[in-house]
Amino acid sequence: MASNRIDETGTILRDASTRYTTARREENGAHGAFDAELQRAGRTPVSEVSVSRAAAPADVAELLGTDGEVVVRAREMSDGDRLVQLATTYIPVDVAEAAGIEQVDTGVGGIISRMKEAGFDQGDAATEDIALRPATADEAARLGLPDGSDVLTITHIGRTVDGRVVEVTQHVLAKGWTLRFSVPLA
Repeated sequence: MASNRIDETGTILRDASTRYTTARREENGAHGAFDAELQRAGRTPVSEVSVSRAAAPADVAELLGTDGEVVVRAREMSDGDRLVQLATTYIPVDVAEAAGIEQVDTGVGGIISRMKEAGFDQGDAATEDIALRPATADEAARLGLPDGSDVLTITHIGRTVDGRVVEVTQHVLAKGWTLRFSVPLA
């Protein structure tokens, strides 16, 4: 199994092939994949979380199959005092209520573990779309990037085994990430 690490330059390895497995998300009492990745690398994960209800952006609402209010979990995620990621998760209200994930601290394993316990198991696979785009002025300021910088984005789409989308997370990454994927060749 590949290890998650931060190399001598401070680069964070994000291994998509294992980061969402229950064992990795809950390892050593971690509160989700990011927390586990940084702990595993001997770093100090810090997440500032806010939770609210709001309308989802049109593209997210379409994925979630709703035109109403959703639960929004907005996070600033840091390696110690260095902000390395902005992440916003959109969850259908019925799923969030059933899973008890409208509070800031969702416990060991984070929201994916709470959803699984509530009967919204995301199964064996998720979809992640990766794109490079210009940072918004707000993103550049928060992430300490020069104006005109590009950011790497990951849109994570979590579906239950019967195909219902129960989570859309939009990650915006600062500098310093390596993304790893393992793809079957047969």
